[in-house]
Amino acid sequence: LLAVDASGKDGAITADDVNRFASAMAQVEPAEPLRGVRRAMAQKMQQSHAEIVPASIHDEADVEDWIGTGDVTVRLIRAVIAGCRASPVLNAWYSSRDMTLRIRERVNLGMAINTDDGLFVAVMRDAASRSDADLRNGLESLKRDVAARQIPLEEMRGATITLSNFGVFGAGRYANLVVVPPQVAIVGAGTIKPRVVARDGKPSIRRTLPLSLTFDHRVATGMEASRFLKAMLAELERAGN
Repeated sequence: LLAVDASGKDGAITADDVNRFASAMAQVEPAEPLRGVRRAMAQKMQQSHAEIVPASIHDEADVEDWIGTGDVTVRLIRAVIAGCRASPVLNAWYSSRDMTLRIRERVNLGMAINTDDGLFVAVMRDAASRSDADLRNGLESLKRDVAARQIPLEEMRGATITLSNFGVFGAGRYANLVVVPPQVAIVGAGTIKPRVVARDGKPSIRRTLPLSLTFDHRVATGMEASRFLKAMLAELERAGN
């Protein structure tokens, strides 16, 4: 009855309301409970909605000087590391129960990997100490394990900050992303496209990479988030691999 729209006096549910609702429900597919990855995803999203106070900032990096030869994902990982160094409070765990913050020295980067069954977040551990080749090999290994559903549970725990490269699907410029507790921040990368930008005082067509940073405003300030994003931009706009 809670799902029935009441049309009677003072909010009363009439027989016609019940019949109308029953007729509508008879024409839809039966409800199926969420299971597995999608159930876990729903629980995490619900937890985030209940606990996090999100705020987002956006910008875009000019990547024209290296986009033809560089590894986009590895460059993004390096940029996140640069952001964490510039603003360590975003590479942290926050406990709302006792209002304590643990700023993490290592960057254990959660990599959002999409599948038909739902979203997996596998962890690239101590990303700052790894070479570019090791990061690429590690990422490919995580993708294979996720695709084969052979990734150990421990490899999906302990992320200190997350990267969602949603732009690889060919659409989407900016996003207001979901921070999963106890993390404090998540970075999103949109679709790289040619855009008209000002360069040396003149319009120029350059390929740019849109960036979104969503952070828990209970913990980090707008200044700290801006400092993080500024460091990312500097790293991504640096010429060379």
